[in-house]
Amino acid sequence: MDLFPLYNSLRISAIATVLAFTLGILAAYAVLKMPRILKGICDTVLTIPMVLPPTVVGYFILVYLSPKSAVGGLLYKWFSAMITMRWQGSVIAVTVIAFPFVYRTVRGAFEAFDRNLLDAGRTLGLSEWYIFGRILLPNCKQGILAGTVLAFARGLGEYGATSMVSGYIAGKTATISTSVAYFWQINQEDAAFWWVMVNLAVSFVFMILINIFSKPKVRG
Repeated sequence: MDLFPLYNSLRISAIATVLAFTLGILAAYAVLKMPRILKGICDTVLTIPMVLPPTVVGYFILVYLSPKSAVGGLLYKWFSAMITMRWQGSVIAVTVIAFPFVYRTVRGAFEAFDRNLLDAGRTLGLSEWYIFGRILLPNCKQGILAGTVLAFARGLGEYGATSMVSGYIAGKTATISTSVAYFWQINQEDAAFWWVMVNLAVSFVFMILINIFSKPKVRG
């Protein structure tokens, strides 16, 4: 059995999770300090991918990053880089899909943290970066880890956006989810069932991890 779809899914999800992790934490911290009205607007915009059908996300990526688009055309002209029908395109798609899961979870953890401790740090003359990196992040690590694992698990099972952006090319863009659909379409039910079982096993492991990281701390 060719294990490339598993490797490719793990690769795509890992890179996308790193990007979503970084962008999600920074966005959550930036929104935390905004006025209430502006916070609500930004929160709505940043979480839209969570409620949009993944195929719509894939459509927007195709529109704006395909070689026929302005941005995609420049990337191809200057760097000979093509995003569509490449596994790198799936990285972008999964990043967009996974980002809200990190953002929402981390923002909730930030908002649950005692703001008085942050203000106390500012009173003592500590820089915003010190407060962010040495006070806020360590005390919110459980929520951050939960959001990160959730984003990785979500990205691992993504199908709609990745199938539109990268399609199914054996040994190049195939993922677990696209492999299930492909083998089912060509009536290779045994192969499709194999990848369904792989997806279930991996998802089960990550759901256990999510439950572990989401468990509230017991304080004595």
